Amino acid sequence: MALVEVENEGFVRIITINRPERRNAIDYETAERLQEAFTVFAGDRDARVAVLAGAGGTFCSGADLVAVAEGSTNRLEEDGHGPLGPTRMRMSKPTIAVIDGYAVAGGLELALWCDLRVMEADAIVGVFCRRFGVPLVDGGTVRLPRIVGLGRALDMILTGRGVGAEEALAMGLVSRVVPAEQGRAMAIALAQEIARFPQVCLVNDRASTYEGLEIPFDEALRNEYHHGRISFAADGQEGARHFRAGKGRHGIFDD
Repeated sequence: MALVEVENEGFVRIITINRPERRNAIDYETAERLQEAFTVFAGDRDARVAVLAGAGGTFCSGADLVAVAEGSTNRLEEDGHGPLGPTRMRMSKPTIAVIDGYAVAGGLELALWCDLRVMEADAIVGVFCRRFGVPLVDGGTVRLPRIVGLGRALDMILTGRGVGAEEALAMGLVSRVVPAEQGRAMAIALAQEIARFPQVCLVNDRASTYEGLEIPFDEALRNEYHHGRISFAADGQEGARHFRAGKGRHGIFDD
């Protein structure tokens, strides 16, 4: 049985953590397989959006602490990939997490690594590793405050409490809340919608958004301009002609 399963639906790559007997906790080997899967996705021109999911009704419960207690530790080094695999990768294409069951500790960090998060109504997220003295080392202290703000991030990080779907949506932690057992289908549908847009413009706007968080405002505006020139050269003139012909107006997109 593969620790990480990979499927394709058109331009969408679906990557599933497959350790349901451990609530998809990630040990060293699973982290390696997950890193490999996203490395392949990053280099595959036929895959435009990735959906990250967990098998068996749970997204991910974080690092496999049972394996750690038995002496098998995840990778923990300053450089290279993260303890859970791809969490230090800077993807150039969109990623979507499917949060069902629990996305806690490192599982929350994996979800935060993705661009968008689709959460089922009965799911829970939280920094549960607070209870065991296990630190956030897969970007949780960096990404969480950027997504929800400092105050909300500290509330989650310091208390380790569980957060339900409606609260997660209200604080901007997740992008969509859907009924139980519909997260995977809804995330794939969202990914397919994103994959239909002109991709050069999409990936450049995404890159400009992330890069703008790390540089001064005026420099970010110049950076946006340079990304925009590339996009307009690739997609802009054709896009304007499509608009004039009626494509894309009022939410209507034709293949």
